[in-house]
Amino acid sequence: MRIDKLLANMGYGTRKEVKGLLRGGNVRVNGHPEKNGKTHVNPEDDSVTVMGEEVNYREYIYLMLNKPGDLISATEDAHDMTVIDILQPEDQVFAPFPVGRLDKDTEGLLLITNDGQLAHRLTTPKKDIGKTYYAVIEGVVTEEDVSKFKQGVTLDDSYITKPADLNIIKSDQVSEIELTITEGKFHQVKRMFEAVNKKVTYLKRIQMGSLKLDPELELGEYRELTDEEIEYLMTITKMD
Repeated sequence: MRIDKLLANMGYGTRKEVKGLLRGGNVRVNGHPEKNGKTHVNPEDDSVTVMGEEVNYREYIYLMLNKPGDLISATEDAHDMTVIDILQPEDQVFAPFPVGRLDKDTEGLLLITNDGQLAHRLTTPKKDIGKTYYAVIEGVVTEEDVSKFKQGVTLDDSYITKPADLNIIKSDQVSEIELTITEGKFHQVKRMFEAVNKKVTYLKRIQMGSLKLDPELELGEYRELTDEEIEYLMTITKMD
Protein backbone atom coordinates (compact mmCIF):
# COMPACT_ATOMS: atom_id res chain seq x y z
CA MET A 1 0.00 0.00 0.00
CA ARG A 2 1.24 3.52 -0.77
CA ILE A 3 2.30 5.23 2.41
CA ASP A 4 0.27 8.38 1.69
CA LYS A 5 -2.88 6.24 1.32
CA LEU A 6 -2.11 4.34 4.51
CA LEU A 7 -1.66 7.53 6.52
CA ALA A 8 -4.79 9.13 5.03
CA ASN A 9 -6.81 6.00 5.82
CA MET A 10 -5.60 6.08 9.41
CA GLY A 11 -6.75 9.66 9.92
CA TYR A 12 -3.51 11.60 9.64
CA GLY A 13 -5.13 14.10 7.30
CA THR A 14 -6.08 14.57 3.68
CA ARG A 15 -3.68 13.43 0.96
CA LYS A 16 -2.41 17.03 0.81
CA GLU A 17 -1.88 17.20 4.58
CA VAL A 18 -0.15 13.81 4.54
CA LYS A 19 2.21 15.05 1.83
CA GLY A 20 3.10 17.92 4.14
CA LEU A 21 3.90 15.47 6.95
CA LEU A 22 6.10 13.46 4.60
CA ARG A 23 7.95 16.47 3.19
CA GLY A 24 8.56 17.76 6.70
CA GLY A 25 10.45 14.59 7.60
CA ASN A 26 7.87 13.57 10.19
CA VAL A 27 7.35 10.05 8.84
CA ARG A 28 9.71 7.12 9.31
CA VAL A 29 9.54 3.60 7.86
CA ASN A 30 11.52 0.99 9.78
CA GLY A 31 13.41 3.83 11.44
CA HIS A 32 14.35 5.65 8.24
CA PRO A 33 12.83 9.01 7.14
CA GLU A 34 10.42 8.66 4.23
CA LYS A 35 9.37 11.69 2.17
CA ASN A 36 7.94 10.04 -0.94
CA GLY A 37 4.19 9.45 -0.70
CA LYS A 38 4.33 6.89 -3.51
CA THR A 39 6.57 4.56 -1.51
CA HIS A 40 4.86 1.23 -0.86
CA VAL A 41 4.87 -0.30 2.60
CA ASN A 42 3.51 -3.53 4.04
CA PRO A 43 1.23 -2.54 6.94
CA GLU A 44 1.65 -5.99 8.50
CA ASP A 45 5.47 -6.08 8.47
CA ASP A 46 6.83 -2.53 8.23
CA SER A 47 7.11 -0.17 11.19
CA VAL A 48 5.63 3.23 10.33
CA THR A 49 5.82 6.18 12.73
CA VAL A 50 4.51 9.73 12.52
CA MET A 51 6.37 12.18 14.77
CA GLY A 52 7.54 9.21 16.80
CA GLU A 53 4.09 7.68 17.19
CA GLU A 54 3.64 4.13 15.89
CA VAL A 55 0.91 3.74 13.27
CA ASN A 56 -1.17 0.67 14.08
CA TYR A 57 -2.83 -0.05 10.77
CA ARG A 58 -5.98 -2.08 10.40
CA GLU A 59 -8.24 -2.48 7.42
CA TYR A 60 -11.62 -3.08 9.01
CA ILE A 61 -13.64 -1.68 11.89
CA TYR A 62 -16.56 -3.45 13.60
CA LEU A 63 -18.88 -1.48 15.89
CA MET A 64 -22.00 -2.21 17.94
CA LEU A 65 -24.35 0.77 18.36
CA ASN A 66 -27.37 1.10 20.59
CA LYS A 67 -29.27 3.17 18.06
CA PRO A 68 -31.56 5.90 19.42
CA GLY A 69 -34.94 6.51 17.81
CA ASP A 70 -34.02 9.73 16.02
CA LEU A 71 -31.18 8.68 13.70
CA ILE A 72 -31.28 7.47 10.10
CA SER A 73 -29.58 4.15 9.32
CA ALA A 74 -27.52 5.59 6.47
CA THR A 75 -24.11 7.08 5.81
CA GLU A 76 -25.52 10.51 4.93
CA ASP A 77 -28.85 12.29 4.72
CA ALA A 78 -29.81 15.76 3.55
CA HIS A 79 -32.29 16.38 6.38
CA ASP A 80 -31.60 14.11 9.37
CA MET A 81 -28.63 13.02 11.43
CA THR A 82 -27.35 9.56 10.61
CA VAL A 83 -25.81 6.83 12.73
CA ILE A 84 -22.44 7.71 11.17
CA ASP A 85 -22.70 11.36 12.25
CA ILE A 86 -22.42 10.39 15.93
CA LEU A 87 -19.23 8.34 15.51
CA GLN A 88 -15.90 9.72 16.69
CA PRO A 89 -13.66 11.12 13.90
CA GLU A 90 -11.13 8.32 14.44
CA ASP A 91 -13.90 5.84 13.59
CA GLN A 92 -15.46 7.85 10.77
CA VAL A 93 -12.12 7.85 8.95
CA PHE A 94 -12.66 4.15 8.14
CA ALA A 95 -15.74 5.11 6.07
CA PRO A 96 -18.01 2.62 7.85
CA PHE A 97 -21.69 2.03 7.07
CA PRO A 98 -24.64 0.40 8.87
CA VAL A 99 -25.26 -3.30 8.31
CA GLY A 100 -28.83 -3.34 7.04
CA ARG A 101 -31.13 -0.74 8.47
CA LEU A 102 -33.40 0.09 11.38
CA ASP A 103 -36.32 2.44 10.89
CA LYS A 104 -35.71 5.94 12.18
CA ASP A 105 -37.98 5.45 15.20
CA THR A 106 -36.62 1.96 15.99
CA GLU A 107 -33.99 1.64 18.70
CA GLY A 108 -31.40 -0.97 19.52
CA LEU A 109 -28.71 -3.18 18.07
CA LEU A 110 -27.11 -1.92 14.88
CA LEU A 111 -23.80 -3.15 13.55
CA ILE A 112 -21.55 -0.68 11.73
CA THR A 113 -18.53 -1.74 9.69
CA ASN A 114 -16.54 -1.11 6.54
CA ASP A 115 -16.27 -4.85 5.82
CA GLY A 116 -18.53 -5.07 2.80
CA GLN A 117 -18.32 -8.83 2.42
CA LEU A 118 -19.37 -9.51 6.01
CA ALA A 119 -22.16 -6.92 5.80
CA HIS A 120 -23.52 -8.59 2.65
CA ARG A 121 -23.41 -12.07 4.21
CA LEU A 122 -25.16 -10.82 7.36
CA THR A 123 -28.03 -9.32 5.39
CA THR A 124 -28.53 -11.87 2.63
CA PRO A 125 -31.81 -13.79 3.03
CA LYS A 126 -29.96 -17.03 2.21
CA LYS A 127 -28.35 -17.13 5.66
CA ASP A 128 -31.61 -17.01 7.68
CA ILE A 129 -29.91 -15.15 10.54
CA GLY A 130 -32.52 -14.41 13.18
CA LYS A 131 -33.08 -10.85 14.32
CA THR A 132 -34.90 -10.51 17.63
CA TYR A 133 -36.97 -7.47 18.58
CA TYR A 134 -38.66 -6.33 21.78
CA ALA A 135 -41.89 -4.48 21.09
CA VAL A 136 -44.78 -2.83 22.88
CA ILE A 137 -48.06 -3.59 21.13
CA GLU A 138 -51.37 -1.73 21.23
CA GLY A 139 -53.83 -4.60 21.58
CA VAL A 140 -54.06 -8.03 23.21
CA VAL A 141 -51.50 -10.40 21.70
CA THR A 142 -52.79 -13.98 21.80
CA GLU A 143 -51.64 -17.55 21.24
CA GLU A 144 -53.54 -17.37 17.96
CA ASP A 145 -51.14 -14.62 16.88
CA VAL A 146 -48.23 -16.87 17.89
CA SER A 147 -49.59 -19.60 15.59
CA LYS A 148 -50.18 -17.19 12.71
CA PHE A 149 -46.67 -15.78 12.96
CA LYS A 150 -45.26 -19.31 13.07
CA GLN A 151 -47.03 -20.06 9.77
CA GLY A 152 -46.20 -16.70 8.18
CA VAL A 153 -48.62 -13.81 7.82
CA THR A 154 -49.74 -11.99 4.69
CA LEU A 155 -48.63 -8.37 4.55
CA ASP A 156 -50.48 -5.48 2.93
CA ASP A 157 -48.71 -6.08 -0.39
CA SER A 158 -49.72 -9.79 -0.39
CA TYR A 159 -46.22 -10.92 0.59
CA ILE A 160 -46.28 -13.93 2.91
CA THR A 161 -43.58 -13.70 5.56
CA LYS A 162 -41.26 -16.51 6.52
CA PRO A 163 -42.16 -18.28 9.79
CA ALA A 164 -41.43 -16.07 12.80
CA ASP A 165 -41.07 -16.88 16.49
CA LEU A 166 -43.40 -14.74 18.63
CA ASN A 167 -42.93 -14.84 22.40
CA ILE A 168 -45.57 -13.12 24.57
CA ILE A 169 -44.08 -11.39 27.61
CA LYS A 170 -47.30 -9.64 28.65
CA SER A 171 -50.75 -9.93 27.10
CA ASP A 172 -53.13 -7.05 27.85
CA GLN A 173 -54.63 -4.00 26.16
CA VAL A 174 -51.00 -2.98 25.91
CA SER A 175 -48.88 -6.08 25.31
CA GLU A 176 -45.16 -6.75 25.38
CA ILE A 177 -43.52 -9.29 23.10
CA GLU A 178 -40.28 -10.54 21.61
CA LEU A 179 -40.26 -11.48 17.94
CA THR A 180 -37.55 -13.24 15.95
CA ILE A 181 -37.61 -12.91 12.16
CA THR A 182 -35.12 -14.09 9.54
CA GLU A 183 -35.81 -11.47 6.87
CA GLY A 184 -35.98 -7.70 6.75
CA LYS A 185 -38.81 -6.39 4.61
CA PHE A 186 -39.64 -2.68 4.83
CA HIS A 187 -41.31 -1.96 8.22
CA GLN A 188 -41.74 -5.72 8.56
CA VAL A 189 -42.45 -6.05 12.29
CA LYS A 190 -44.96 -3.20 12.21
CA ARG A 191 -46.68 -4.62 9.13
CA MET A 192 -46.83 -8.12 10.63
CA PHE A 193 -48.77 -6.82 13.60
CA GLU A 194 -50.98 -4.71 11.35
CA ALA A 195 -51.81 -7.99 9.59
CA VAL A 196 -53.35 -9.25 12.86
CA ASN A 197 -55.05 -5.90 13.58
CA LYS A 198 -52.58 -4.61 16.16
CA LYS A 199 -50.16 -1.71 16.29
CA VAL A 200 -46.51 -1.50 17.30
CA THR A 201 -45.95 1.55 19.52
CA TYR A 202 -42.31 0.85 20.50
CA LEU A 203 -39.69 -1.29 18.78
CA LYS A 204 -36.16 -2.21 19.74
CA ARG A 205 -33.80 -4.76 18.18
CA ILE A 206 -32.07 -6.69 20.92
CA GLN A 207 -30.26 -9.53 19.14
CA MET A 208 -28.81 -10.78 15.84
CA GLY A 209 -28.26 -14.52 15.83
CA SER A 210 -26.78 -15.08 19.29
CA LEU A 211 -25.14 -11.64 19.38
CA LYS A 212 -27.01 -9.60 22.00
CA LEU A 213 -27.11 -5.85 22.44
CA ASP A 214 -24.65 -4.92 25.18
CA PRO A 215 -26.78 -3.87 28.19
CA GLU A 216 -24.02 -1.47 29.23
CA LEU A 217 -24.57 0.66 26.11
CA GLU A 218 -26.87 3.61 26.65
CA LEU A 219 -28.88 4.94 23.70
CA GLY A 220 -26.47 6.59 21.28
CA GLU A 221 -23.43 4.81 22.71
CA TYR A 222 -21.32 2.32 20.79
CA ARG A 223 -18.26 0.15 21.22
CA GLU A 224 -16.00 -2.04 19.12
CA LEU A 225 -16.93 -5.68 18.83
CA THR A 226 -14.72 -8.08 20.75
CA ASP A 227 -12.56 -10.60 18.88
CA GLU A 228 -14.98 -13.32 20.00
CA GLU A 229 -17.99 -11.43 18.64
CA ILE A 230 -16.26 -10.83 15.30
CA GLU A 231 -15.30 -14.50 15.10
CA TYR A 232 -18.92 -15.46 15.82
CA LEU A 233 -20.21 -13.27 12.97
CA MET A 234 -17.59 -14.69 10.62
CA THR A 235 -18.60 -18.23 11.61
CA ILE A 236 -22.34 -17.85 11.10
CA THR A 237 -21.83 -16.18 7.72
CA LYS A 238 -19.27 -18.63 6.37
CA MET A 239 -19.74 -19.52 2.73
CA ASP A 240 -21.12 -23.03 2.30
